[in-house]
Amino acid sequence: MFAFSSANATPEFEGRGGEELGTNLSNVLYKVFNNKHSLDLHSLSISPGEHCWVLYVDVLLLQCDGNLYDAISIAVKAALFNTKIPRVNITSDDEGGKEIELSDDPYDCMRVNVENVPCIVTLCKVGHRHVVDATLQEKACSVASLIISVTHNGTITCSRKVGGGSLDPESIFEMTETGKRVGKALHAPLMKLLQQEESLSKKRVRVGFLC
Repeated sequence: MFAFSSANATPEFEGRGGEELGTNLSNVLYKVFNNKHSLDLHSLSISPGEHCWVLYVDVLLLQCDGNLYDAISIAVKAALFNTKIPRVNITSDDEGGKEIELSDDPYDCMRVNVENVPCIVTLCKVGHRHVVDATLQEKACSVASLIISVTHNGTITCSRKVGGGSLDPESIFEMTETGKRVGKALHAPLMKLLQQEESLSKKRVRVGFLC
């Protein structure tokens, strides 16, 4: 999981500011998605103990209007939904070794199961309240934020506090419960939209000499 930022997004992304942000994003996203609750890692196995598929996710930030973690998690889930992995046949040679053969059919592939891929919810503490989906102006008024990744069934795969302020235990509990509720509610409409877009792409008339 790698995150890069363009200096065109905001002047804060220039130089070391962009590098530091990219590193922080990469570290958090790695913890969110690289666990048994998010992806079925066994489905990526080709030959147990020998070969497996490795998924790389590169994130390029072109604009920053707040809620980077939330937007990135949705983009990652959408990208994994559209990811297709070629099917592999394993055969044994005369010496007992294994040979890996890829199918010649470009449509002979399998999908990545994204059912448990989490969505991230960022909750910003403003005064005695907390705000979900905060704008840059609202975030500027926040003393601290809580980042929570939630699966479709409400399982929290990662949580992290960001910002220089502190959060009391009662606020953390309230923000966590809100994050679980909001994160759980995100999955159904997101999956519905992804499935609708996929069905529309099959009906589109392709125009051009390369079609």
